[in-house]
Amino acid sequence: MSKNLLLILTRNPELGKCKTRLAAKVGDKTALDIYKFLLDHTVSFTKDLEVTKWVYYSEKIWKDDIWDPKTYHKKLQKGKDLGERMYNAFKEGFEAGFENIMVIGSDMYHLDQHDLENAFSKFNNHDYVVGPAEDGGYYLLGMKTLKETLFLNKEWGTDSVLTDTLKDIKSEKVALLDEKNDIDYYEDIKDIKAFEPFLKHIKK
Repeated sequence: MSKNLLLILTRNPELGKCKTRLAAKVGDKTALDIYKFLLDHTVSFTKDLEVTKWVYYSEKIWKDDIWDPKTYHKKLQKGKDLGERMYNAFKEGFEAGFENIMVIGSDMYHLDQHDLENAFSKFNNHDYVVGPAEDGGYYLLGMKTLKETLFLNKEWGTDSVLTDTLKDIKSEKVALLDEKNDIDYYEDIKDIKAFEPFLKHIKK
């Protein structure tokens, strides 16, 4: 068994249930199409990564979808909020015997396989790995030991998450990765060429 585990948190791609902040500008159908595009992209840069991969669905495990069961172990998120769902996923991973565990979402256009390989390599000299997001959150969190405080008392989805998280581990050995942008709003994608086909109907 690999000692490295990648957790991928994903939403079931259903109309009106994903990328709601983006949908406010582009509409539910386009937001769903964009999210499916991001899911495909997430598969493209994780499938060949030489670590164990668990995909956590938000609502229900889908058998026949883009996540090949030969590559990804499929699981269901458990918890009332994002913090609780991440905590439970990490807990399950450590209880299964993994030593280095990392979580990402499924809405990162600017992430690639090399970034993840680099992030896992940080565990050689660090206990925690954090990928800061431009909006004040983080796009990646990794740890060698389960620390519950990282998942408690956070205003998820706000610009205080990263600061509050780093305060919790300020006395630990932390590797900070390059800052990247996740996709939440129209402004996050309006100038990226890959998203142009989805945005032809949008009035700027």
